[in-house]
Amino acid sequence: MRFPAVKLFLVSCLIVILSWGITPPVLALTHIKLTDISYKDCPPEMAEGAVTSGSVMAANCFLITGKANNTSGKYVYNADVFGRIYDASGNSVMENRNRVGLIEEVPPGVSDFEFRISVAANQPTPLQLEQFKATGFTGKVRR
Repeated sequence: MRFPAVKLFLVSCLIVILSWGITPPVLALTHIKLTDISYKDCPPEMAEGAVTSGSVMAANCFLITGKANNTSGKYVYNADVFGRIYDASGNSVMENRNRVGLIEEVPPGVSDFEFRISVAANQPTPLQLEQFKATGFTGKVRR
């Protein structure tokens, strides 16, 4: 009775060892440090848009800009940007949302980035940008 159990164990070990060579690469999250975060008004051609919640409201368009520091040594794709954005009164601009944007591609090293946000026109400026960071993948993510 012991021999079949040993044989089964050895075959299982062999399968695991052989699968290491054919396993696709693991796509792990890579953290990107964001610095020099600021914002500016969108150019007129980008400023068209609306904030909707059942009804159409007037909105202001802004570009969030900054520097992304990718220390992984590899390109990072689909980096989700997380942060908090408040208006001049300290009210959240994106209530119940910490993900504020996306950087499609971050090369190794320090690079510039920008993405567009829409803010309800009744929220006063200047905006306050806090706790910004990004995470992405070192391989292309299929959708």
